[in-house]
Amino acid sequence: MREIVLSGIRSTGNLHLGNYLGAVQNFVKMQHDSNCFFFIADFHSLTTHPTPADLHKSVRQVLVEYLAAGLDPEVSTLYIQSDVPEIAELYLLLNMNAYLGELERTTSFKEKARKQPENVNAGLLTYPVLMAADIVVHHADKVPVGKDQEQNLEMARKFARRFNNMYSVDYFKEPVAYNFGKELIKIPGLDGTGKMGKSEGNGIFLADDEKTIRKKIMRAVTDSGPTEPNSQMSESVKNLFSILDIVSSKDTVEYFKEKYNSCEIRYGDLKKQLAEDVIKLIAPINKRIQEIDSNTDYISKVARMGAEKARASAVKTLQEVREIIGIRKFY
Repeated sequence: MREIVLSGIRSTGNLHLGNYLGAVQNFVKMQHDSNCFFFIADFHSLTTHPTPADLHKSVRQVLVEYLAAGLDPEVSTLYIQSDVPEIAELYLLLNMNAYLGELERTTSFKEKARKQPENVNAGLLTYPVLMAADIVVHHADKVPVGKDQEQNLEMARKFARRFNNMYSVDYFKEPVAYNFGKELIKIPGLDGTGKMGKSEGNGIFLADDEKTIRKKIMRAVTDSGPTEPNSQMSESVKNLFSILDIVSSKDTVEYFKEKYNSCEIRYGDLKKQLAEDVIKLIAPINKRIQEIDSNTDYISKVARMGAEKARASAVKTLQEVREIIGIRKFY
């Protein structure tokens, strides 16, 4: 039996270069070897209160970009979270066995509460429970997660174990983190700090046109340049070289490293080359995004097919969970 792998992305974030190189490329390969579920987490995004128009538009955009990046809805299960109401019901049931103290102690809750003190809602508090429902509803074996979600995955394991112990069953699996069997590619942001992301405003997105990509990269943070041969790079310059190392040829990387070490580096030339190499990498995906985006019938078909496949798995789980808990009909 093939291993079940599950991964989701919040609908508030378009796919950027970091998403693609760090995970989606691996998903494209993995979908042929494992039973993969990929979902767009629109329920999760409600913790930030997006407007209805923006939410719907964002969900559609992420779906289009997933398809353009190579996910095959005929091979994997690609669905929208809210199209599977069983997830919400399982979330409710798992909440009955989640405790206030443990939820308040989670790093993600404390961080979000700090960032949005005017909007510390119950969804933020119980975010790990919804994430657990996303995972266990399909009995996932493996979940690709970044460092920021490792604690939430551990919470999912705890909730699965607690359910099994409370009802004296061996029903839910305890999912494990998965990194594709290798060191994950981490794409830094263009602002010289942290990782690439939408909320940080430091990303290159798969839907960006050539002009936008060039503009973003030419504005990337650097420094005044090396003053001594083989001097240590500043964090911002090191970040640019990290991206160059991933998207450019070995000869190109060596050329600019040599220029840096000899104090002959011209950051403008480096950025121009980096922009062209990023454009070359993204161009086929960008073209595919435009093609899929114009095909509303295909997008509807993919969403409907994904919902049907995901619900087939989720309905079975909910029926069994209800039976285990003792929720049974009298008619």
